[in-house]
This record gives sequence, structure tokens and C-alpha cells, in this order.
Amino acid sequence: MSKALVIVESPAKAKTINKFLGNKFIVTASMGHIIDLPKSKLGVDVDNDFKPQYIVMKDRKKNLTALKKDAKGTSAVYLAADPDREGEAISWHLQGALAEKDRKFYRVEFDEITKEAVTNAFKHPREINMNLVNAQQARRILDRIVGYTLSPLLWKKVSRGLSAGRVQSVAVRLIVEREDEIKRFNPREYWDIIAELKRKGDEPGSKFTAKLDKYNDKKVDVTTKFDAEKITADLSHSAFTVSDIKESKKRKNPYPPFTTSKLQQEAFNKLRFAGARTMHIAQGLYEGVDIGDEGSVGLITYMRTDSVKISKEASVEAKQYILDKFGREYYPEVPNTYKSRKSAQEAHESIRPTLPLREPGVVKQYLNPDQLKLYTLIWNRFIASQMAQAVYSQTSVDIKAGDYIFKASSTRVVFDGYTIVYELGKDKDESSEESGARLPELSQNEALDLLGLVPSQHFTKPPPRYSDASLIKALEELGIGRPSTYAPTIHTITTRDYVTRDAGYFRPTELGAIVTKLLMKHFPKVLDVEFTAKLEDELDGIEEGKVDWVMVLKGFYSPFIQSVEQAKIEMEDVKKELIETDDICEKCGKPMVIKWGRNGKFLSCSDYPTCKNAKSITTGVKCPTGCGGELVARKSRRGNFYGCSSYPKCNYISKKLPNEAEEKAEDKVLE
Repeated sequence: MSKALVIVESPAKAKTINKFLGNKFIVTASMGHIIDLPKSKLGVDVDNDFKPQYIVMKDRKKNLTALKKDAKGTSAVYLAADPDREGEAISWHLQGALAEKDRKFYRVEFDEITKEAVTNAFKHPREINMNLVNAQQARRILDRIVGYTLSPLLWKKVSRGLSAGRVQSVAVRLIVEREDEIKRFNPREYWDIIAELKRKGDEPGSKFTAKLDKYNDKKVDVTTKFDAEKITADLSHSAFTVSDIKESKKRKNPYPPFTTSKLQQEAFNKLRFAGARTMHIAQGLYEGVDIGDEGSVGLITYMRTDSVKISKEASVEAKQYILDKFGREYYPEVPNTYKSRKSAQEAHESIRPTLPLREPGVVKQYLNPDQLKLYTLIWNRFIASQMAQAVYSQTSVDIKAGDYIFKASSTRVVFDGYTIVYELGKDKDESSEESGARLPELSQNEALDLLGLVPSQHFTKPPPRYSDASLIKALEELGIGRPSTYAPTIHTITTRDYVTRDAGYFRPTELGAIVTKLLMKHFPKVLDVEFTAKLEDELDGIEEGKVDWVMVLKGFYSPFIQSVEQAKIEMEDVKKELIETDDICEKCGKPMVIKWGRNGKFLSCSDYPTCKNAKSITTGVKCPTGCGGELVARKSRRGNFYGCSSYPKCNYISKKLPNEAEEKAEDKVLE
């Protein structure tokens, strides 16, 4: 009896499941996509119901040859690519490429690579789901049409090598618009007035603070130093008395187990991992890691999901762990369940450890530092999601001083519950829910001693720039993209130089701002957030069998191509724009002009191409080495930086422009 062939996507995954299936199966890897649209042309027959022109990828021909060799003599092929649209499309292509008379094909899928999940999947194989395939085809063709139509237009009007995309361009738009908000922002001055108080008879070291809140029962808004000093003077001789005390208990629910977007957000906030880094590490944890005598083991469930559900078995195992480790009080009376977002596909489980009893410490010796950090994050979040609420005691005190009311508050942990395992990470611009130092035992109408009044000046802050975490959160909330698209989108917009990272936060480049401006003017629908989200809903409808994929493409293409033809005529030609300057070309004596190139604006001789003198535009900031040169913006394979215009005479470089108010920790001189 011939063996059956099993095809997965990666060698790591093949190695892990091979030990579960026994010697009746040959397990091999396709290395991802083998068949795709050609790179050299659109590859879509738009006049024939958008028929895709698939080809065997040039760098995958050897893989297909090897698969055909492995399939020779087999009567059955099990297609075990990842359990999503893309995996379904890969399986469909492989079925077509390996089809032979009397050879049967089976699709198997599993959310976790464990013996139970894999063997169960092989007991219940199915046929290729063409709804999933068509949803993936529609996405691929939509993105191909947008990319292969808009990119050449940008090459012609701006610079070669640029790209545009259905999701990436919207992501850049969000970053550009946020930067515009920051530039337009006018900070507003305000003052806080803090009273330092203590109970009568207590030592000064027992003081606590209260913040000015109201005057004559209206919220206080102190906007000038003059007003702050006047109020402080009015209060300096006032009697401070406790006028009201409110105590309450707050119960805080644990967070649900991770979805893809929440994992990427939390990995950034807690570990400072970019989205692509997080997904790469998670892929390895899912596909399998060598765990001593156990061999290759998949440590987490499938990492591309928007569902928060978990299996009954995982829930039972987590319960047992919590009871044994922490005690009965740490497990809720009724097991926790969570509701997914309205748009969630619910095709998979949440991201969780495949074996809840496998603590991070147990596998620590087998994981590299990044794997251990991410596995620990996933494990902690899952265990905490099954635990009891945390309970806090909140005390709020009103303190009267004449016609003024000060407020003091504190929060005390009554029962730590799930927080013994997990606390949410915070982006630097997020505030903590807990506030206030511990207050002394106070009573109604109690007189207090005033130790001092401290007015402090503040200014309102602009909205924060997007980070990996906040950009993914925004895309998810707006319904743009799906779990598999967040990390690739961010990778694309950074590698294309549309945005740069500054201490983990995105700034649009001049290139990104210009491209966004052009696309917004001539393709407002493509960059419209609601329109892009609606397309995502239609792709979901195709997957559910409710929407015809060809009709979706037809509805998009006709108005889109009309906009393209119009833009070819009307779009500004940035490449031809010349800005005169007072600079003189040192090589031929002609005036220098500012032009636009792939790396942004630069100075060029007006007599080009006769004179090909060109140089970077300086920032106007003097080189801190004192060499007399000025800093210019430059870039390398490692990213953007500032270098001295006197290079190679002066080798000064810095990732940031020097700021007199900051330490130049990142500056260095090249040896």
C-alpha cells in the first residue's frame, strides 16, 4: 500500500506533525506559495471576468518539481497549509498542479499542532472551500490592480520605485493626517493647584495631597499664572475641612486571550517588538520548537485570528492549573467567556498555549530570548483570562476651603485576582487607571492642617504619533485590513520610505506626505477609510458565500480605472517642478535649483544634464564638531540619519538632529 503525501508550508511545521502521523505518511513542505500572478505584468484579464493568469513562480519551480517527485505513486494527497484564506488558496493551487487520474486530494486544517488536533484533522478531512479561495483571489486581484496601476503613475509623476496599495496607502494617510494635526496644534496653558495637607496632630511626613477641582460648584479652569497666584493667595489663610467622603468597590474583569491585533499591540507596548517581528516569532512557536525528549512541539495555537474563543479542553486545563497554583478564590464562580468583535470570522480559536500546564519556565531552556518573551506574554494573558476579577477599593474625598473644593483620591487593591499573573502594557501616551497615594483615615467635617499650596504650570499636548500598537489598533477599529495584513502593511510603508520610526513612533517622510496628497486629490475613494472598510466586508461576504467575487471586482474596477485615466492627464508632475535658489553651482557657475528625487528634495544644477552637479539640502543646523559644515539628511540600508556636509573630511553622524535641551546619546563619530 502506497504512502499518502502530506504537504504543509514550512519544514518546521512538517517536522512537528511528522511524528504524529506515523510511517503511513510522507510529510513535506511547499515553502509557501508556488503559484501566483506574474511579477512582470498585471496578470489579470480585466475584460474576461478578471481571470487571473497564474504561473509557477520562478524561484519555486524546483519546489514544485520536488513535490511532484514526492507525489509519484501516491493515491492520496493531504493539503495541510495554514487554516486561513491564503492557506486555502495555496492548497487549491497545489491540487491543480499535482492532479492526476485517480489521485484524491483532501484538505486538513488544525488550529494547533498537537497530536490530538492533527490526528483529529486527518480523521475529518474535507474538500477545498472555494469560498475561501475566491475571497483570497479577490483580495489578491484587488491589490494587484491598485498596485500595478497606481505605482507606474507615481513613477512617472514623482519618482521610480514608488508603490501604492489599497491598505498601505490608507495607513500612510492616517500617519500623515496625524502629523498634520500635531503641526496645527496650539498648546493651551493651564495650571494645577495642589494643596499639601495632613490630619491634626499627625507628623508632617504623613501629609497627603489634594487637587483644586471646583469654585462655587463649578469646575475650575486656571489658565494664567496671575490667576493661579491670586487663587493661591486667597486660599493661604482658608480653613481646610473634609466635606464629603465616598468609598466604593470596583471590580475589574480580566482581558480576553489574544487576537492577532491585540498580540501585536501588547508585544509592542510591553516588549517593544514591531508587528513583523512579533508575527515571525509567533509563527515559529506555532510551527514547532524542539523541546528535549518531546521533539518538535507546537507551543501556541494559530497566530492569525480575530476570535477570542477557546476550546473546552483548554478551559478545563486552565481551571485545573489555576486551582492547583493559586487556590479556589482565584477561579471565577462561572468560567469566563468572551465575545469577539462583530466583524470577527470566528474560524479559529484565540492565540493561546497549546498546553496551559506548560509554564514558560518549563520550556525556557529550549527557547531563544525573543521566543521566551513572546511565549510568556501569550501564556500569562491566557491564564489570566480564565481567572477571577481583581477588586479595588476606591476612596474619593472632597475638601472644602472657603468657596473652593479640592479632591483627593486613592485606589487600594482588595483582591489581586487575575493581576497576580497579568497586567496590561501601556503605550507611553496612555494613562493608568489607578491614581493617588494612600490616604489617611479621614472623617466627615474633620479639620485639616494646610502645609502648603503648590501651583504648577502645564500645557495641553498634541495627539500622539502612531506606534505599531496604536496604528494596528486604529486599522482594526476602522475595519481596514485583517489579522494577516497588519504586519506586512507596516513593513511595506517603512521599507518604501513613506514613514520613518522615531523611538518607535511613526513620522511621515516628505515622500509619504507628497504621495498621500496626490492620491487623496486624484483617488479619494481608494484612500477613503469607509470605502476600504466596506471592501473588507465584501471580502468577508465572499468567504461566507454571500457575495460573488467577480461582481465585487467589477464594482471596484470601472470607477477606479476612470480615475486613473483622468489622473494621467491632471496629476501634478512633481519630477518637473523646479524651485529656484540663490545658491550657485561651484562647478559651472549656474544657479542651483531644488528638484524632487527618490530620496526627497535635493539641489541640482539648473544646467543639467550639461552639468550634473547635485547635492543634499542642508538642514541649517551646524555640525556639532565645530568643523564648519552643516548637517544634511541622508539614508542608508540601516535607515535615515543626519551627516555632516563636509564628509569625508568630517565623519559626524546622528540619528537625530542635535537638540541643546537633550543629551546626544545616539551621536557618534565614525572611526
